[in-house]
Amino acid sequence: MPSDPLKIAIKGSTQDNLPIEDIVDGIVILKDGSASMVLQVSSVNFDLLSEREQGALVFAYGGILNSLNFPIQIVISSTTKDVGNYLNNLELAKNSQQNEKLKERIASYKKFVEETVKRNDVLSKTFYIVIPFSSLELGIKNAQKQIFNSLNPIKKEVELPFSKEYIVEKAKASLQPKEDHLVRLFSRLGLEIKALNTKELIELFYKIYNEDTSNNQKLQSVNYTAAAVTGK
Repeated sequence: MPSDPLKIAIKGSTQDNLPIEDIVDGIVILKDGSASMVLQVSSVNFDLLSEREQGALVFAYGGILNSLNFPIQIVISSTTKDVGNYLNNLELAKNSQQNEKLKERIASYKKFVEETVKRNDVLSKTFYIVIPFSSLELGIKNAQKQIFNSLNPIKKEVELPFSKEYIVEKAKASLQPKEDHLVRLFSRLGLEIKALNTKELIELFYKIYNEDTSNNQKLQSVNYTAAAVTGK
């Protein structure tokens, strides 16, 4: 009698289902041989700008996008901000304050923060620009291997078309001039932009794919080639 497929345990780890093959020298290598570079961009408090400044910023930003001759992806990451430590510091400041008027003001401000958090989630937003490197730029050998893998239903694991070292070399040659170009363009808007290194990329993807546990667990900083988690 055949086994009930619903009762058969599904084997495989989360990493087997991710599109990421590896992260080397700040380059994200995907399983199909393509790659990408991730840049973090500083932000501007748009609401505090005057109407004229807002218009100028939007016009300059549109000019940057229209001037690009290569694709980019803009990613906005929103995470709930934990203000528990901040409230604890306010409580300590209140208790150590000798001036009764200042103590009352700290208590009033602490109550205001607590009520604000209850009404609305305090979100922290981080902005990224992803520059892609197509696997087609690796040459005809890669295209042939991709066609073979797609036509072979038995083959579950997709092999990289070239070695990781070769892919990283080609990706850097293509992506680094684009990175330099974006840094120059966004500096005109007064924004800082920098490429994430391997350690920062691992931490970023860990937070993305482990959203529920990343606040209570942290990555060990000893070996980022085999990331592990430890409880706080």
